[in-house]
Amino acid sequence: MRDFVLAGLVACAGLAVCGGERAQSAPSVAPSPSFVSSKEPKSAAAPVAAATLEPIADARLGAIDHAVDLALMEGRFPGCVVVVGRRDKVLFRHAYGFRAYAPEPEEMTLDTVFDLASLTKPMATASSIMVLVDRGLVRLDEPAARYVPEFGRAGKGAITVRQLLTHVSGLPVETPLRDFELGRAVAMERIYDLVPRTPPGQTFVYSDVGFLVLEEVVKRVSGEELSTFAAKNVFRPLGMSQTTFRPEPALRPRAVVTEQRNGEWMRGEVHDPRAYLLGGVAGHAGLFSTAEDLTRYAQAMLGEGELDGQRVWSPRTAQQFMAPHDVPGGIRALGWDVKSSYSGSRGEGWSPRSIGHGGYTGTVLWIDPERDLFVIVLSNRVHPEGKGNINQLAGRIGTLVAHSPPAGGETAAIANPGRGGAVSGAVMPGAVLPGIDVLRAEQFHRLRGAKVGLVTHAAGKARDGRSTIDVLAAAHDVKLVALFTPEHGLGSDREGKIADARDAKSGLPIYSLYGRGENGFEPSPESLASIDTFVVDLQDAGVRFYTYASTLRHLMHAAAKHHVRVVVLDRPNPINGIDVAGPVLVPVAKSFVNESALPVRHGMTMGELALLFNAEDHAGTPLEVVPMRGWRRGDYFDKTGLAWTPPSPNLRSVTETVLYPAVGLLEGTNLSVGRGTEMPFEVIGAPWIDGNALASALRAANVSGVTFAPVTFTPRQAVYAGQRCGGVRLTVQQRASFEPVHTGLALAQALRALYPKEWHFADLDKLLADRKVLEALDARRPLADVEAMWAGELEAFKVKRAKYLLY
Repeated sequence: MRDFVLAGLVACAGLAVCGGERAQSAPSVAPSPSFVSSKEPKSAAAPVAAATLEPIADARLGAIDHAVDLALMEGRFPGCVVVVGRRDKVLFRHAYGFRAYAPEPEEMTLDTVFDLASLTKPMATASSIMVLVDRGLVRLDEPAARYVPEFGRAGKGAITVRQLLTHVSGLPVETPLRDFELGRAVAMERIYDLVPRTPPGQTFVYSDVGFLVLEEVVKRVSGEELSTFAAKNVFRPLGMSQTTFRPEPALRPRAVVTEQRNGEWMRGEVHDPRAYLLGGVAGHAGLFSTAEDLTRYAQAMLGEGELDGQRVWSPRTAQQFMAPHDVPGGIRALGWDVKSSYSGSRGEGWSPRSIGHGGYTGTVLWIDPERDLFVIVLSNRVHPEGKGNINQLAGRIGTLVAHSPPAGGETAAIANPGRGGAVSGAVMPGAVLPGIDVLRAEQFHRLRGAKVGLVTHAAGKARDGRSTIDVLAAAHDVKLVALFTPEHGLGSDREGKIADARDAKSGLPIYSLYGRGENGFEPSPESLASIDTFVVDLQDAGVRFYTYASTLRHLMHAAAKHHVRVVVLDRPNPINGIDVAGPVLVPVAKSFVNESALPVRHGMTMGELALLFNAEDHAGTPLEVVPMRGWRRGDYFDKTGLAWTPPSPNLRSVTETVLYPAVGLLEGTNLSVGRGTEMPFEVIGAPWIDGNALASALRAANVSGVTFAPVTFTPRQAVYAGQRCGGVRLTVQQRASFEPVHTGLALAQALRALYPKEWHFADLDKLLADRKVLEALDARRPLADVEAMWAGELEAFKVKRAKYLLY
């Protein structure tokens, strides 16, 4: 076979790129933010690029060409077609190399027809499922056996459609080839008899089997074969006239050649052996298409289900289709990859909302709705010997594209938001720029033309001390329409339920997200009428039982339902972004104060929590996070160079915030935690506590990093207002060894032992939210044993958490 490769290179007369001319001098048009190149097909059989091709000279153009040249010279594949575009324009397209070495050399052209292999899964099968979901004929969280009763055999009755789409069904990768040699009916019967390898939802295993079942769901619900249904309801409405199973004779001469089967070269014949034995139509493989048709599909996805006036899915269903899903070991979407072990073709710099997929034959498609970008790389890397590789090149191209300037051509002052990088040259250690400063340095390009509802409070400030309200109000081409506030109100100084109001300074309406009636944790319909974007700038405390993360989560769900974008301006976790501790909340314990499956200390920022919530809830919220610059995960807030503004009335200092996970853990009981004093969360007491006895017991417990001194105090308000309380004052001596959750439990053990009648121990569960841990404490088990009870779930959370960390 190597002779075919050599013959191809010779036929190229020493040129690595054989697909036509390089980028030509651009016409006089407005500059685009990215690249352009085009090679028109020799064949007139199909028009190319109905979308506008926007030329521009860009250094990345040469970089793409160079990357492909190098891969061709290394013999990684015979040829390829590369397309880069946005919703309304094609920025770059070029054909390179050969579509065949054998039986004779053929030059690659833009109208070449490719065997898409596993791109069939999202483009045909998942797309068809989502059409049925949109019509109310299929429900994602219903068991697949509702639609295909035979599938419910052998313990598979609980496997849902969503679990099949995200490859967490417990089904294997594939079933034996011999099953397919006996025909479709036998192959499916063998699948129906399969016993799941793991319970549904427990493991991620990329499964062709699951998509054969989904193909059957389409057939049973619609009454049509997948090939017919997808053509009528997806491909034809989108003008994808060259996308089909089993290409007709007119398309076959333009198809790539893959490998040999029974001594004959495969051209226009599905490469996948199981799909071949099923007659060329299967839920996991068998689709053929061109770069032009994939361009139209990608633009429809960026258009949330619509292209050229033709709508395939409603915007809400399109959001669901692209919504990230947290799965064991990665992030997937419905039929799509997001970030997993299969993401080698993705490249770097893509947003957390990007989706993509690859095919075994050498086909790749990535779509980023946040960046309004898509990349298509189509090859026949299996020709001639099945040993080629396209993922490395696709990833390189994806990285080049993702790091292109933002939409509109402006050059952002900040390169590479996220890990590393710099703002206007450098960020000095300890000089953190929160998300609002990064947004301002980017010249607000993410919000151009937006009608903004700002969710903020007193701590929402830029580094120079200006409020985020003032910064956005002064931003060019950004319309600040309304303000939304969490618990404690706009001034971060109020307690209890808060009513709607109007801001005296700006004149803007203020809508409360804490206690505004029966549905008081979500924005009202009237408040959403005039906005298209939520901007969230809230300083969190880094603790599970602090309500701002719950506010964010509720807001994201409301935004998804009402088709409103959410942009989170990130801020530091004030008690550092490394330490994670405490039991993980179980679903039965959920409340607005304790809502999310987080440990007591989660070690995440609000932006990272937003990414996790979006993937856990798969609500499809249009979400963007504006990362900070210069923050190091190990830094407490007082190492950031930012001024501390209390995010709530009783977190007046970083010291109190550091102690909050320890002392706040006990606040649901009949204890004063210092509210109404000058030392909130630095003291704990009650009228019936002997401070000397409690301090002595805590010293005997050898709690590291903190000291306990007897104290008396009289709260002016809250618990025991006006009553003299005995207790202890906590002083953190060594943050590195201080463990707040351990300290809180040590306090609980000492109080339980000293005051079994006076202290309402059972109420500890209001914020601890773990009955088994409560029982272990009541049994006076050693703290090391108690903490071991949540070690497994905490490690599992750390694995999940790692997928969403931005710094």
